[in-house]
Amino acid sequence: MGNIWAPWRMEYILNKKEEGCIFCTKPRESDDRGNYILYRGERIFVIMNKFPYNNGHLMVAPYKHTSDLHGLASDELLELMQLTQRGIGVISQAFRPEGFNIGINLGKVAGAGIEDHVHLHIVPRWSGDTNFMPVIGETKIIPQYLSDAYDQLYPLFQTRES
Repeated sequence: MGNIWAPWRMEYILNKKEEGCIFCTKPRESDDRGNYILYRGERIFVIMNKFPYNNGHLMVAPYKHTSDLHGLASDELLELMQLTQRGIGVISQAFRPEGFNIGINLGKVAGAGIEDHVHLHIVPRWSGDTNFMPVIGETKIIPQYLSDAYDQLYPLFQTRES
């Protein structure tokens, strides 16, 4: 069995966590660009991961605070999947990844960094994106500032084609 090493995530792990649930507080604020909120749906929103595994790492989350999928109604589940599909389209258009990891971590032991509010991760992948830098050098190369990635992705979420 292989291991996946992500030492660049230590900044997130060691830093003091924000008070409250970011999936509840950030959508209540009006600074979408500052909070990296790319799209607001009726029941679900799309936000960039502030500590990404790769460039373009998005999270799709309900406005409703619930820890698992059983807490979501059918219309929320449908919109969650529709915005996941849209996120894949937007990332594909903007960054041309060669694949994706799509997933939901339910519970702390399953890897949920925020375990009280269910959210889905969309992580674009490229051949060679895991190389010696993070494994040996303990440094992850994210080739673009989050704000620049936001500026590239935001207009694509606003169009109907994505």
